[in-house]
Amino acid sequence: MGFFEAIRISMFQKYATFEGRARRAEYWYFYLFMIIASTALIVLAGMERDSLLALSIIFIASLAFILPSLAVTVRRLHDTDRSGWALLIGCIPVIGGILMLVWSCSRGTPGVNRFGSDPLNEV
Repeated sequence: MGFFEAIRISMFQKYATFEGRARRAEYWYFYLFMIIASTALIVLAGMERDSLLALSIIFIASLAFILPSLAVTVRRLHDTDRSGWALLIGCIPVIGGILMLVWSCSRGTPGVNRFGSDPLNEV
């Protein structure tokens, strides 16, 4: 899965889909896109003279990214055979973030798990 295919799937086809599984490539390419887009918006907002307009642009972009980022993270957890509710572990300071990073980097379960078929075999 390439960068643009991952963005097409995460942002447009599965914008708010919390069911199924997401491969590591889909997950990490989505977050790379989110970092690039956020940085570009912050730079553009910094060039704006009206600070209220700049903050509004950043706020609207943040709202647009909330749902797909939650959805792709839940699908990534599903790929490692964990419930989407495991996302709440990220709320625990330090340890929660480390666990989420480890789980996000882990290889998904091969074959079918309780959340669906292996995304590698769906392509």
